[in-house]
Amino acid sequence: MSATLPWLRAFTLVWVLSSHHLSAADVTASRWYKGNTHTHTLWSDGNDFPEMVADWYRSQGYHFLALSDHNVLHVTETWMSEAAIQKRKKSLGKTTLEKYRARFGDEWVTTRQMEGQTEVRLKKLEEYRGLLEKQEQFLLIPAEEVSAGFEVTPTNKAPIHINGINLAEAIKPIEGTGFVDVMRKNLAAIRAQEQRFGQPTMGHVNHPNFRWALTPENLAEAVEENYFEIWNGHPGINYLGDATRIGHEKMWDIANTLRIAKLKAPPLYGMGTDDAHHYHGESSSPGRGWVMVRADKLEAGTLIKAMRAGDFYASSGVTLEDVKFIDGTLSIRIQAKPGVSYTTKIIGTPVNYDTATTAVPSAPDDPQPVRTLYSDDVGMTYATIDGTECRYTLTGKELYVRAVITSSEAPVNPVWETQKQMAWTQPVGWEQHIAQ
Repeated sequence: MSATLPWLRAFTLVWVLSSHHLSAADVTASRWYKGNTHTHTLWSDGNDFPEMVADWYRSQGYHFLALSDHNVLHVTETWMSEAAIQKRKKSLGKTTLEKYRARFGDEWVTTRQMEGQTEVRLKKLEEYRGLLEKQEQFLLIPAEEVSAGFEVTPTNKAPIHINGINLAEAIKPIEGTGFVDVMRKNLAAIRAQEQRFGQPTMGHVNHPNFRWALTPENLAEAVEENYFEIWNGHPGINYLGDATRIGHEKMWDIANTLRIAKLKAPPLYGMGTDDAHHYHGESSSPGRGWVMVRADKLEAGTLIKAMRAGDFYASSGVTLEDVKFIDGTLSIRIQAKPGVSYTTKIIGTPVNYDTATTAVPSAPDDPQPVRTLYSDDVGMTYATIDGTECRYTLTGKELYVRAVITSSEAPVNPVWETQKQMAWTQPVGWEQHIAQ
């Protein structure tokens, strides 16, 4: 890791001045909004119409949704053949188009005949949002999964996918000279839209273990990034890691330790998302992950402001009634369910952590040339607390702490057999260390 550079110090100062942490005054006039920022439709590689997808989330109690198709916004004139639509659906029963007509009516569906085939026009966001949105109840936010990559070899290209939220126009993926360079360039393109259009935007790095694309060192060094997916509900993103590569939890702690201790940069905040592609009973289905954002109103800029302040948490099923960090104490109150038990772990890294590392050769399918293992000090457990109320007061010897809450209850739609419902709070207690 290089020494802190002037541009990084300036970036850090701006980031810190624009953020705060869950003071008593912040929480009194706000409410929690449930949302998903990573979802796919027929506009890219999903298998249902955007209105159908949005209607599902609305019916399930979500307050906001970002339909984030690959490298496209829902703004162009786009047609798709009925045969191509149905080819993406693997389950039996009514066709996708039949379901679409049944829900929204024949008069809503626009079709044409081209070369003997029926084609369906995919509605633009400006057309369908009025059908679904309702003030303070449901909001659609324009988004795109900017799907870039880094070509390690001609046969091994690492996917580097970053969701741009609240975009005014589509962003063409930018290639680069390395993993971090690709991340930086695409994150900068997302941020540049905010300056150009005066419209708050945010970018979060998606599924770092998908095809083993990114390391925690990559996540740490791309300091333009403030958010990554601690939880993604797609079965193929390797959340748990494998025998030679770490999972998302340890990645988060390594990246944040390096940022705070070495780069004097703010940590990553953790997003929870679905990354849903399939809506007819297949594997990559919706409802597996989300964020809960505490904000003053259901409006895109206000939600982004709250997330910049760290006033949100990620979940795969556990609901928190309250989370605060005031005067050095992290306090959490869990919404209890009858017959369900909860365990909270307070996780972080000490200021004087064991910095020893070990380099290990990468697996044959790994795009990374080497993997680095860190000591158990990085992401250690400071406390384990049972019950629905927990408090942890920092001693001043922690670089940061975060909380992971695990329920005894399985998710409604689990990704793996033994999975339990969880929630993740954001890292706190780090400001004093980067201000030095």
